[in-house]
Amino acid sequence: MRTTTVIQTPATPGKRKTASDDFYNDVVKGLTAPQKYLDPKYFYDAAGDQLFQQIMQCHEYYLTGCEMEILSDQSATIAAALEKYAGTFDVVELGAGDATKSIRLLQQLHTNGIDYTYFPIDISGNVIRQLETTLPVKLPQLQLRGLNGEYFDMLQLVNGYSTKKKVLLFMGANIGNFNMATARSFCQQLRQYLQPGDLLLTGFDLKKHPQIILNAYNDSAGITRAFNFNLLQRINRELQADFNLSKFEHFPTYDPGTGACKSYLVSLEQQAVHIGTDVSITFRENEALYMEISQKYTPEETDQLAAQTGFKPVARFFDSKKWFVDCLWKCI
Repeated sequence: MRTTTVIQTPATPGKRKTASDDFYNDVVKGLTAPQKYLDPKYFYDAAGDQLFQQIMQCHEYYLTGCEMEILSDQSATIAAALEKYAGTFDVVELGAGDATKSIRLLQQLHTNGIDYTYFPIDISGNVIRQLETTLPVKLPQLQLRGLNGEYFDMLQLVNGYSTKKKVLLFMGANIGNFNMATARSFCQQLRQYLQPGDLLLTGFDLKKHPQIILNAYNDSAGITRAFNFNLLQRINRELQADFNLSKFEHFPTYDPGTGACKSYLVSLEQQAVHIGTDVSITFRENEALYMEISQKYTPEETDQLAAQTGFKPVARFFDSKKWFVDCLWKCI
């Protein structure tokens, strides 16, 4: 059994909770769980954003290229489907990133004469600031309102800003950041913020040869490794922790039976890690710290997920290899 000592300073009465408080509390919660973990939403500080952009350029990381192909070659077809099923609408994107892929669809909607506002939502304030600077240059006619925060909090704000139908984009296989049970809960919760007739366009990475998938999360340049270690560096910097990165090893796995691709950092020796002066976490030698999951699906499993969560599948858009699919679901 691991030994964990946690001595937390009580919150000051009336003191407003900050993003730093949330970060601290989530890190301590994860590191004191029976299976240690870190919440992957914290990967995305400025350095993490930059590293993920590099990951998307890796030749092993096929997901970006596959979805880019779909949106490059089929944006007119997708836009026509959105008009068919939603009529007039605003576009809301969860986890917008740099909008490299979605910009093609946004441009197509303008070409089609659709009058819409684009609401990009991202946990990274750095991402939203960049979008607000770069997108108006690339799409001068774009009406944009960036929102920095948690998905559901920001969706609540969007519902206050706009009474139009919503086309919700959840691209880049972000749904794969959840295991299947959690994805089901997430989609059910998402449905609560949408109205009948609203649309969800979401990307799924499909099951394929296991080595192709594993290579995507263990690139030869070591960028995915650096992306994982960057979160430890962020904890060191922002929470005054003392993770020694040389005492951990990046270890990705893929189970072709369940479709779960997971990343761990493995402790190379018995060690204690301190967070500030109040928390000490003991790692056993070879103990794994769970970092993230990328769940893979079959097309049939995507339909099942829709049916279980209040949506009806109305269209699928595959890349030429059928390694990836963007699914269009309608709220029922």
